[in-house]
Amino acid sequence: MDYFLIITILITLSAVFGYINVRFLKLPNTIGLMLITIVFSLGVVAIGVYDDTLLNIEKTIIANIDFEEVLLEVMLSFLLFAGALHTNFEQLKIQRWPVLVFATLGVVISTFLVGTLMYYILQLIGLQVEFIYCLLFGSLISPTDPIAVLGILKNAGAAKNLEAKIVGESLFNDGVGVVIFLTIFQVASSVEKIVEPLMILELFGVEVIGGIILGLILGYVTYLLMKSIDDYDIEVIITLAAVMLGTVIAHRLHLSAPLAMVTAGLMVGNDTIRATTMSEITETYVDKFWELVDILLNTILFVLIGMEMLVLSFKMEYVVAGLIAIPLVLLSRYISLMIPINFFKRKLDFAPKTNLIMTWGGLRGGISIALALSLTAEMHRELFLVITYLIVIFSILVQGLTVGKLVKKFSVSKT
Repeated sequence: MDYFLIITILITLSAVFGYINVRFLKLPNTIGLMLITIVFSLGVVAIGVYDDTLLNIEKTIIANIDFEEVLLEVMLSFLLFAGALHTNFEQLKIQRWPVLVFATLGVVISTFLVGTLMYYILQLIGLQVEFIYCLLFGSLISPTDPIAVLGILKNAGAAKNLEAKIVGESLFNDGVGVVIFLTIFQVASSVEKIVEPLMILELFGVEVIGGIILGLILGYVTYLLMKSIDDYDIEVIITLAAVMLGTVIAHRLHLSAPLAMVTAGLMVGNDTIRATTMSEITETYVDKFWELVDILLNTILFVLIGMEMLVLSFKMEYVVAGLIAIPLVLLSRYISLMIPINFFKRKLDFAPKTNLIMTWGGLRGGISIALALSLTAEMHRELFLVITYLIVIFSILVQGLTVGKLVKKFSVSKT
């Protein structure tokens, strides 16, 4: 099956499912698309008992798509740039220190909490898994997914300072989370399974700091180019080239492409640079173009997530482990946020029940699934894939549908 046909089928399904959601279900797009795709996939499985034609077609599509590569190396850069471009830079600047701590220390604490709890839980239900592999799972499930949270939070009516914390954390912690995952992955892949401090420092220094520096350079060059002309067509193409070229450079130099794109997007999108580089018509076109890219890629991504269920091994013990993992991951996130929130709330104005809302609003999505797909068989890939998938489904369908109600319950309205 050629790539053009696969893309055609995915976009057609996205359009059909999106229409059904907007016309009948009226759910947020990310939630509605995933729900409809899961129901569609289950329907295909049921029909497959009598005629497996549709089932084989859907399995062929999934088998021909490298989800990890498509998301992490292609889609993620566009989605993160689009998200950062429309982020409230002034609020993010005010909340920069909490966001930084949430996206670094918070992810590290959550990684070790999830890894430790899962190690003992898996032992209790008869699954013998080494601690380092549980830690690896902790690193892939701890970062919240900006792709999942951005669209849902916009409709939740959260206070701007709270929205800045959740969105800012989500934009940055996936880049940090990927670096932590790669570090533990290298340790788990080595024969001795020994942590070398120099290796960790090198990974963080090159990936994280290098990615941010690349983003600053990309953002500044884009700013200079856009400032020197007034042509909305070319200026839109310049932003597109910045994302594509920046991603290629990041991959070639082994830098963090996600952090580079977030940094570049925040630079290009902040109000000061907008006022000095973009005319009103250019600003409109740039915003609309990236909104369209964001919507299109989001719809395809969540259709893909829904279809992934067809290639998973839903063994009973795996499902039990996944169901137990859901509250454990939420508890670990709550604890990992507690110390930073208690420290910073003395200096910054925090909305009521910030910890609870950030815990429930910290959704997991495609990034966690992509990282789980990169595990090897020795690392219990099938087990952690099922656990991750169940957490992601719960996160999007249950947490995503109720976070708005939680915000309203505690009267955390926009200010």
